[in-house]
Amino acid sequence: MGERPYVLLSCAASIDGYIDDATEERLMLSNDEDLDRIDAVRASCDAILVGAQTVRRDDPRLLVRSARRRRARVAAGRPASPVRVTVTGRGDLDPQARFFTTGETDRIVYCASSAVAKAQERLGHLASVVEMGDPVDLGRTLRDLAARGVRRLMVEGGSSMHAQFLTAGLADELHLVVAPFFVGDRRAPRFVGDGSFPWHSGSRARLAEVRQLGDVVLLRYALTDRFDGS
Repeated sequence: MGERPYVLLSCAASIDGYIDDATEERLMLSNDEDLDRIDAVRASCDAILVGAQTVRRDDPRLLVRSARRRRARVAAGRPASPVRVTVTGRGDLDPQARFFTTGETDRIVYCASSAVAKAQERLGHLASVVEMGDPVDLGRTLRDLAARGVRRLMVEGGSSMHAQFLTAGLADELHLVVAPFFVGDRRAPRFVGDGSFPWHSGSRARLAEVRQLGDVVLLRYALTDRFDGS
């Protein structure tokens, strides 16, 4: 497919595989120790990608939280936090979302062709809006990110984004954190939905690491031969 960034997927889920519940409030799955680990992973990356639904539902800032890590990035000639990236098919993102209003990092919106005009009108003064086909072509998106100097990309959700990267074989590494409780509500979003995944009973993903972090467990999977173990 040509040059693309190293792609690391990061997700926390309940024991029964849900990444949220069906209420309006965000469900906390990670703990403080794991959130610090996630911050360190963010600091190691050039860009962080989330889907438009995650921007709308969770209103994330996607910034490196640790002042020490931000200083280290700046000292190395990098921005304090990674570039923020989202993908949208409709272009209906809120310009007041924290994705667009916090921090000094660059923001890129990869947009379906049919929604480019709408996205540029709403967001053109806040982010680079880039047309990427209809539907958005993730392979082309990754090549564009590589051309912009992104060598390591962290994908933080949500379900649709994770499923699209995984079914397309575009993920090199998966960090799956399991929280010690059940959600038990089929209305809630799961880690991924239905799809044809490269890893199945006849082709298992390689488990590279298991780490306990307080009351949660990190499962780290090597998904391609590009896995760097860092």
